[in-house]
Amino acid sequence: MSGPPAFSSLDALSILAQAAETADGAPAFEALGAGPDSTWGVFAAEAPDLRLTADRDADGSWTLSGTKPWCSLAEQLSHALVTAWTGPGTRRLFAVALRSPGVTAHRGPWVSRGLSQIVSAAVDFQGVPAEPVGDDEWYLRRPGFAWGGIGVAAVWWGAAMPLRDALARAAEREEADQLALAGLGEADAALWAARAVLAEAADAADAGTEADAAKVLAERCRAVVAEAVEHVLIIADHALGPAPLTSDEHHARRVADLRIYLRQHHAQRDAARLGRLLVRP
Repeated sequence: MSGPPAFSSLDALSILAQAAETADGAPAFEALGAGPDSTWGVFAAEAPDLRLTADRDADGSWTLSGTKPWCSLAEQLSHALVTAWTGPGTRRLFAVALRSPGVTAHRGPWVSRGLSQIVSAAVDFQGVPAEPVGDDEWYLRRPGFAWGGIGVAAVWWGAAMPLRDALARAAEREEADQLALAGLGEADAALWAARAVLAEAADAADAGTEADAAKVLAERCRAVVAEAVEHVLIIADHALGPAPLTSDEHHARRVADLRIYLRQHHAQRDAARLGRLLVRP
């Protein structure tokens, strides 16, 4: 096939499109058995006790061995873009067929009450053929890596907007008091500020910000949005009480899902990473 498959995660499509713009960046889709009906994920998480390595054979081909953590929906997807270690301190992105012999997707443990159907467990690879996507460290160096992180923050913001709407409905009731109105106003202001930050980040992405500046922008944006969304979650809990959390399926699931997804922001650790970028550009 001449281009990436039609049915994929937006992140995967974006990465494959960026790779196609670089010399020899796009993978050989035919070698992976990929077609228009392929479904793709992106697995780039790391864990201290798990490691996925890529080895180059004498004929120039690559194979993956080891374990990759936090692979969402690996059992349902046909293909994935995964990062693997090619040497000490060096990672590279690879495209791989998840239904190849040697691939074992774990079904757990996954006891999460939020995102309960989006199983994110480890995947084992045993000498699995893979196609490189870009050069060493290309995946992490490209400005698109920062834009992907900001895209996650945009999802946090979007997922919090229905909580603002629930607060608005509560404030519209005849028996609503000043506290209900204050909760709505506080949540609205927090989400409006987060939206302004996301809009500015989108403008910067369109303008073609340099990679180093993009990293700082992404960390700032994620910090602002995460703080706003966490604040809105607390406001909703306080203002709405336990009733919607125990009797409203949509509200309860939304809150549980958002709390889990928001943990892609690592709180003070990510704040420290931003500080490091500011003192060591």
